Amino acid sequence: MDNKPSVWTSNRFWRRSATWVTGVSAVLLILLTFDSMAQMQMGTAQDIKNKVDKRIPSPVVINYKIDYQLNRKRGHEVPIIGGMDANGNSKYEEKEKFFGRDDYSEKEARALIHKGKLTIQAKNCMDCHTLLGNGAYYAPDLTKAWLDPTWETLAPAYGGKEYAMAKFLQNPPAMAMHERKMPNLGITKDEAKAVVAYLKFMSAIDTNGFPRNFGKIKGAVDARK
Repeated sequence: MDNKPSVWTSNRFWRRSATWVTGVSAVLLILLTFDSMAQMQMGTAQDIKNKVDKRIPSPVVINYKIDYQLNRKRGHEVPIIGGMDANGNSKYEEKEKFFGRDDYSEKEARALIHKGKLTIQAKNCMDCHTLLGNGAYYAPDLTKAWLDPTWETLAPAYGGKEYAMAKFLQNPPAMAMHERKMPNLGITKDEAKAVVAYLKFMSAIDTNGFPRNFGKIKGAVDARK
């Protein structure tokens, strides 16, 4: 009679298995961490000049037209920067005026976007809004606010949607568009311009289709009309 113990009851087998699983998991975690860090780094003006896709583009993206189109292969909308080529990819060629300019240097654009971010933090916008999944859901998600078709509707009356957004931010009750009215937070003209720049920059970030329902809103900027 064979009294050899089963491998499944062997402490040595389970110790070795645990060591291997832990080691492989640690290596995968390190590789994924480096991959995530690379994708989270902001792009440069040179990237845009060379038409290099980055999940987080250069601040100079505010000089370009930004669209949001359905990518059927990925199954959700993706930012299209500077026009779209025949394959549905960004061309990084078509510019648009942003507060009268389309030649912001990387330093100027970065400073403007940084000021917008600080203004949003100082005014506690996240108490009601959401950005990249952070914040509250009492008011509309701001992650793709620049692409909201409402601003295109208002643009002719204000000379451009960036002006309409800035006007709204300076006195929201005067341009209330929802039942939940945004209070007047005392945002100055310069702060409003910076916040709009920040929101335009945010709209150019490839967020893997987040927020999920934005492209499905009736009339929103997407290919599923």
